[in-house]
Amino acid sequence: EYEGDRNSEGQRHGFGKARLPNGDTYEGEYECGLRSGHGTYRFKNGALYTGNYLQNKKHGKGVFFYPDGSKYAGDWEHDQRQGYGEYLYANGDTYTGEWANNKRHGQGTYVYKDTGSKYVGCWVNGVQDGPAELIHLNHRFKGRFLNGKPLGRGKFIFDIGCEQHGEYIQPVQEKEDEEEDESPLPLDPIWKVLEITKLTPWSPHDEE
Repeated sequence: EYEGDRNSEGQRHGFGKARLPNGDTYEGEYECGLRSGHGTYRFKNGALYTGNYLQNKKHGKGVFFYPDGSKYAGDWEHDQRQGYGEYLYANGDTYTGEWANNKRHGQGTYVYKDTGSKYVGCWVNGVQDGPAELIHLNHRFKGRFLNGKPLGRGKFIFDIGCEQHGEYIQPVQEKEDEEEDESPLPLDPIWKVLEITKLTPWSPHDEE
């Protein structure tokens, strides 16, 4: 069902309201039969998008409310979260930063609601990867991450005014002959302390 403006060819053009066969509804602007411009799309499952469209795709600025209570507000390209945006997760965590292909990608800040800790730094395809800072309530860690885990040189900075320098080392898997079929879960990197100092200006970018 459609009620609204049409062009001389009879295509939806201008402002209109539509109910789709699957029960979704759209109210907004059309160009030559396609959703283009600003509009609001309500999904039958309770999700809602309000923002810009280009040729039936979410494109430009827009806000998406997901059925689980999470919400994304920011840039879109061809129906994907792409550019800069803020995501509020159902558990209360938030991510503010760069996106590519629907994933956290580039520079961004992730705040963990339960602990108040936050990760500030690089992301690759949705995973913490690259130089970053992990900020806790009374201390922080500055270093590099690989596949979501800290690895290599870094330092813990304590609010009392000292630093603990060291490195995260990837432990080697102990091989057991019996269970060759099961690939073991990678072990978490282990922190090895090198020295304790007063506050220094070292950052993970220094070695590049």
